[in-house]
Amino acid sequence: MTDTHMPKNVQIVLASRPHGEPTSENFRTETTAMPVPGDGEVLLRTVFLSLDPYMRGRLSDAKSYVPPFEVDAPLTAGSVCEVIESRSDDFAAGDIVLGFTGWSTYAVAPAKTLRKLDPQGVPLSTALGVLGMPGFTAYAGLAEIGHPKEGETVVVAAATGPVGSMVGQLAQRAGARAVGIAGGPEKCAYLNEIGFDVAIDHRSPTFVADLKAATPGGIDVYFENVGGAVWDAVLPRLNDFARVPVCGVIAHYNDTEAPTGPDRMPALMGSILRKRIRIQGFIQSDFASHLGDFHRTIGPLVADGTIKYREDVVQGLESAPTAFIGMLTGSNFGKLVVQVGDAPA
Repeated sequence: MTDTHMPKNVQIVLASRPHGEPTSENFRTETTAMPVPGDGEVLLRTVFLSLDPYMRGRLSDAKSYVPPFEVDAPLTAGSVCEVIESRSDDFAAGDIVLGFTGWSTYAVAPAKTLRKLDPQGVPLSTALGVLGMPGFTAYAGLAEIGHPKEGETVVVAAATGPVGSMVGQLAQRAGARAVGIAGGPEKCAYLNEIGFDVAIDHRSPTFVADLKAATPGGIDVYFENVGGAVWDAVLPRLNDFARVPVCGVIAHYNDTEAPTGPDRMPALMGSILRKRIRIQGFIQSDFASHLGDFHRTIGPLVADGTIKYREDVVQGLESAPTAFIGMLTGSNFGKLVVQVGDAPA
């Protein structure tokens, strides 16, 4: 006999691969039976789910550094969960863990893939943002590729996001000037509030002139999150021996064909040669050996308010597709997180 009181698992699957911008039709909500953990596994209740720009690449089947999502299978993401049932000696019911699970209300995961979180001191959601993958991306990319020095100018695009806001604050701690680029007056006001030296609105018709005025001595480090017109404005401002950590190019994630117009590759390569510019793409996992240093260094600074952050929390698993689609066009303000279930008391 089926137990009608047994909770069901709600999950969101990839219904079809998008061509260009994703739409709601590319996602489908399904209700399934509660998953059952096996030996060495735990049953998890999802509390917070992370939505991040890199996921757009996984909606396509193009070759990348991470496998694509499978059609008709649940999408996956970083998550903060409560352990409901454990078949591992490493965790007990009630533990709060960081994992990588489905866009779902419940999940089963191998215990070895989880990290126990201390629910004291900072909000649990920070494990997905300022103290999670995005924060570490900023920390590692800036330190290992950007190498900001005292008196230099560091520019970062998408500066109110979890990566960009961390980059600017860490650049200042290194003694550099932090110039943040964001979309709209409200986001620029926030950058001023958290201490950026200059905030520039890329939507302004005077953006190119504003960037030039904000970087009179040129740009020494540009932390690339966007690409597109922002990169076009930055490139002429790069100094000799500038460093460009390439974290993302969100302006191009929905492209379906090569840009029109003349081939600008020769000019780009010429600039790289003449100015001896270092441009290096990276994935945060390249620097996994620095993760412990990141938590020891940044954790206390977040807890005491020295490092500031902003989260954009949307409610309910059903909100995830719309929130994700909006994120790709900049509708979120801060780290985008879905609160799937109630936070533990």
